Amino acid sequence: MESTAWWEILLGGIVALLVILWFRPGLKAAIERSRAAKKDWPAVLIPLGLVVLFVLLLVQLVRT
Repeated sequence: MESTAWWEILLGGIVALLVILWFRPGLKAAIERSRAAKKDWPAVLIPLGLVVLFVLLLVQLVRT
């Protein structure tokens, strides 16, 4: 497999920079909305904990 040419790396960097600049206004607005949103950690932690317990249960069932 050939190594990447310098102009391809440069072109990829330019494209990445343009994409970041293109999405910047939307990202700023999304960050502001998330800072103003109500924090609801139990809605995330309870299902995550249940999934972890379920995986541990499955591991124990396979081991025995």
